[in-house]
Amino acid sequence: MTINDRPAMLVLLGNTGAHYARTRHNAGWLVEEPLASASGSEPAEVQQKFKALWWKQRLASESLVVLKPQSMMNMSGESVQAAARFFRFGPQEIAVVHDDVELSFGEIGVRFGGGLAGHNGLRSVAHCLGTHDFWRVRFGIGRPRHGELHGYVLGRFTDDEEALLPDITTAVAELIRRGYADGFSALPNRTRVGRASS
Repeated sequence: MTINDRPAMLVLLGNTGAHYARTRHNAGWLVEEPLASASGSEPAEVQQKFKALWWKQRLASESLVVLKPQSMMNMSGESVQAAARFFRFGPQEIAVVHDDVELSFGEIGVRFGGGLAGHNGLRSVAHCLGTHDFWRVRFGIGRPRHGELHGYVLGRFTDDEEALLPDITTAVAELIRRGYADGFSALPNRTRVGRASS
């Protein structure tokens, strides 16, 4: 299997609808603006296709497609599959930005393949692509100390977490930019962001 070290398509996972805005499960969508800043140039015009919004962007001299599925999280793989077929990208050329309960809040990282950690969006992508072998950009949200997981991931960040989100989303965008400069395989599986480590 040939792994593309600089994925041709970057997928930002989230749930559509105002009710889900800035919830933990929509962490992938929070990276959109800092990603545009990290590129140093305006992204191409946003288009609507594949049950998604998509645009072309340059990062570290690499041109890529950014895909933002507009379905519910558990159906987002349909958008990824349709876009991958249209652009003729293999699964190994795709990176998915998503919230990750296996990393604590303030931890971020990158890995290729692996388990799905009960994530409905990743499960949908893996099902539609027919493989777990794609890149994941992991945005740690941690696990709840009390209560069940479903309500936690669909809940909003605490005030303390909100205060740290600009640092974290900027760090995720910078991690992605570094991936396109140096190759995703050179990125850490997990690392902790500045003030969030205190």
